[in-house]
Amino acid sequence: MPHPRHHSRRHFLKNASATTASLALASQLAPASAKPTDYSGLQTERYLGTVEVLAKVEDVEVFTEGPVVDAAGNVLFTNVPVSKIHKWDPRTKRLSVYRDRTNETNGLYFAPDGSLLACEGGAARVTRTDAATGKIEVLAEGFKGRPFAKPNDLCMDGKGRIYFTSRSAVDDPEGENVKAVYRIDADGTVNQILAFPDVHMPNGIVTSPDNSKLYVIEAHPGAGHHRDIRVYDLNDDGSVSNGRVLIDFYPGRSGDGMCIDSAGNLYVAAGLHNTRETSETLDTRPGIHVISPAGILLAYRETPEDTITNCTFGGTDLKTLYVACGTLLLRIPTQIPGKPTYRPGA
Repeated sequence: MPHPRHHSRRHFLKNASATTASLALASQLAPASAKPTDYSGLQTERYLGTVEVLAKVEDVEVFTEGPVVDAAGNVLFTNVPVSKIHKWDPRTKRLSVYRDRTNETNGLYFAPDGSLLACEGGAARVTRTDAATGKIEVLAEGFKGRPFAKPNDLCMDGKGRIYFTSRSAVDDPEGENVKAVYRIDADGTVNQILAFPDVHMPNGIVTSPDNSKLYVIEAHPGAGHHRDIRVYDLNDDGSVSNGRVLIDFYPGRSGDGMCIDSAGNLYVAAGLHNTRETSETLDTRPGIHVISPAGILLAYRETPEDTITNCTFGGTDLKTLYVACGTLLLRIPTQIPGKPTYRPGA
């Protein structure tokens, strides 16, 4: 979940080896003086309403993640260390256990047909749960004869291809694949489209509303590593090209998970209230950051406790942001609806 560079410039390309063309592009994305630590002059009310606490998870250990909303409006989210998926019902305002023994499932995603996709980190696999039967199908459990680093988060494009991030702890265990981003095609073929050292610790991942861009959060907690959001051109065949840094959170905690609205703005869960045993500072405030397709910080709402991890759109008009934050499930109204495909069946 956690992510590195010298100045805190919001729009600062970190790779000294970047080409002149890449640097020129980056200079167009945001002013050179812009910083992720500069929260002045935001227009938060144009994007985000007031933060509301919906539920608190009580368990022997709690680290919430992966919120998604089903066709009926129920919010599912994970408690990773105890292998549970919780359900919050907006009609009864009740929280329940939707499924247990989930193999430390982290990220979730609803496919258009209502099936539930899951990154089962403890089993190092990606699965699909059939909406009608509840049967669990393994979609991917390794690459080139080696197990994945723990699958973390996932999304889909308009052609039904699945993209997911895979990352271990700081050090890669012997015998598993390196930290990477993968694509699962409709025929089940698994392709590694990004890998270390091009990416250091990939985390949240989304496609743009027009499927022309793939956004990946880099979240390495160690000094000297990527701690930013990267954007890639998403090619017709599902490959990526022209990678560049959209926004750099270093030296603060980078984003963890994110979602995207119908206008292409990113809603990013990032920052800390208190330092932890990493090189991350408190320069990135804890909460939801709304970032434009040009890499400009547009809005920010603080969230109440560590560690904020992920968010998704829901509600009848897709103008509700549900946020996993420490032990809490939060709700924030939005002015712009989420990407239409956040609603199963869309």
